[in-house]
Amino acid sequence: MSVQLYNTLTRTKEPLELEPTKAGEREADGIRMYVCGPTTYNYIHLGNARALVVFDTIRRYLEYRGYRVTFVQNFTDIDDKIINRAREEGVEPSKLAQRYIHEYFRDAEALNVRRADFHPRVSENLDDIIEMIRVLIKKGYAYQVDGDVYFRVDSFPGYGKLSGRSPQEMLAGARVEPDPRKENPLDFALWKASRAGEPAWNSPWGAGRPGWHIECSTMATKYLGLPLDIHGGGADLIFPHHENEIAQTEAATGTTFARYWVHNGFVTVNEEKMSKSLGNFFLVREILERFPGPVVRFFLLSTHYRNPVDFDFDKLAAAEKGYERLQGTLSLLAEVEAEDQGPNQGRIKSAPTGGETTAGDMGSLASLTERCRVEFEKAMDDDFNTALAIAALFDFSRGVNSIVTKAKAEEIRAMAGQLRQARRLLLQLGEGVLGLFPQQAADAPAMRVAETSGHLAGALIDLLLEVRQRAREKKDWAMADYIRDRLRELNIVVEDTPRGPRWREEQ
Repeated sequence: MSVQLYNTLTRTKEPLELEPTKAGEREADGIRMYVCGPTTYNYIHLGNARALVVFDTIRRYLEYRGYRVTFVQNFTDIDDKIINRAREEGVEPSKLAQRYIHEYFRDAEALNVRRADFHPRVSENLDDIIEMIRVLIKKGYAYQVDGDVYFRVDSFPGYGKLSGRSPQEMLAGARVEPDPRKENPLDFALWKASRAGEPAWNSPWGAGRPGWHIECSTMATKYLGLPLDIHGGGADLIFPHHENEIAQTEAATGTTFARYWVHNGFVTVNEEKMSKSLGNFFLVREILERFPGPVVRFFLLSTHYRNPVDFDFDKLAAAEKGYERLQGTLSLLAEVEAEDQGPNQGRIKSAPTGGETTAGDMGSLASLTERCRVEFEKAMDDDFNTALAIAALFDFSRGVNSIVTKAKAEEIRAMAGQLRQARRLLLQLGEGVLGLFPQQAADAPAMRVAETSGHLAGALIDLLLEVRQRAREKKDWAMADYIRDRLRELNIVVEDTPRGPRWREEQ
């Protein structure tokens, strides 16, 4: 099955197909992908984070499927919001923008979002922006008024094809202010004349700065060429931003701008769209103070990207428990692999002895692993359905846990190859595609067999667990529960398995 994705432009789910190109123009199976980045005047919020995580995951999956992806995400570092915020703080707008670009990368790294191949900035591409505006004026698609330049919407017959809105709906959605200088209230700014005290750049129309929409058209064209294969962003960008991008780019170039338009749904709070005006606005930096980045990423991917995701901290706490179950399976597989290869092989005192692993047991694990891969790919091929992909990982996790915790030590050794394949698959899909388990964390098992701990604190915990195990053998459940609960108060989580007690330290 080929990858299917929902195209906002056609309002249908379509197979991902690359246009044939002239020899030497593009490498085989290359995908040009552009995603609108943040305006750098503040820390990113959860809505920004959802787009970051969604398109990072789409990029990862396409690469998993064998495509070569060239990924571009811009920074809007010239904007009215930046100017106003810089004035409030008494700093240069360029320094404010640079600060928040740095903070963006900190938050993106915490969410395990890979850097784009190119992160162009508006301030670095002004000559190209001015040139595109010049072309639009020359072709009759734009006009100058008092140092401002506007795009002439009536000159582009396809205007509205992305959003599907009527002119009346567009006027309401754009919340345009009456301006008698415009030929049409929907005409939008390509260049803004500067006002006193504002930063400005020279242009053929006077000192000023570019409009928001022309920036992305110019940078996408410059860094990727046309047509783009995938243009992405949040659903709030469909109109007017992406609608305007299509109009000005296709008017200037006479070429299709992007073949597939992909948009993620809103983040809501109590089923209302998150916004500053409603006071339900959450910065990623604030959320990361309470929950690890991988948990936030897991939460955002637990809902299909086109659906709204409703946020509150209780939902995030519930997501953390689910994430820990998958992380626990990964740690379990790492541990049994270490036991099979390490000097303490076979030293689990509480593991049962005797018995043999059957071919059916090993076949079940191999079958479980292959079924997980098939179901995961089926979900992701169907418009990147991460919710179903995660469900496939949970089914896999339950099956692996059941097989491993019931197996005897010699059975584990007999299944070593299949267990390594299971762990490799969980890393490949859970980290490589979904980005849930940063490699350094996945390779450091959090769960440890009680008797293999070497330092004093670990040895004391081992001793307590030995006392607890003797209490359990005597059916002194009250004492056993007391030791477990007291350890839990010290952030030591105990797990009883047929292969012996296991513990991990929670941060």
